[in-house]
Amino acid sequence: MDVIARFCKIYTDICQISPDDLEDIYASDITFIDPITVHNGIDEVKSYFSNLLTQAETCKFDIANIFQCSVQNNQSQSEVTHVINWTMTLVLKNKTKKITLDGTTQLGVADDIIIYHKDYYDLGEMVYEHVPILGFIIKKIKGKLAK
Repeated sequence: MDVIARFCKIYTDICQISPDDLEDIYASDITFIDPITVHNGIDEVKSYFSNLLTQAETCKFDIANIFQCSVQNNQSQSEVTHVINWTMTLVLKNKTKKITLDGTTQLGVADDIIIYHKDYYDLGEMVYEHVPILGFIIKKIKGKLAK
């Protein structure tokens, strides 16, 4: 099983893995970027996922598409080799509301291990719209912009 297949398997339901399982897909010097922050190194990524696991009941990814990009021979740390489109379904502990959002991940793979991971998704849709008052304001703004 190559690293992309292992990635898809792990992301089927993040809550069913151990943070140590991330070592099967991510390099020790992984650069992991999401709309909130940047994590450098496998220990920071494992800590990030440990925190997620304490807060989430389920966190499942439905992978829609995987695109492989052409790469040069002199691959840099942030060169993208794969683009993955997904839909995430997240249920936090002590909450009954499901959060569902679409996103895209760029991956850089070298020697069958992920060295670069960058997520793109609407942070407002994931977080801000679920905060009382702030969520109401953001939805109103989106509604006005859509006209």
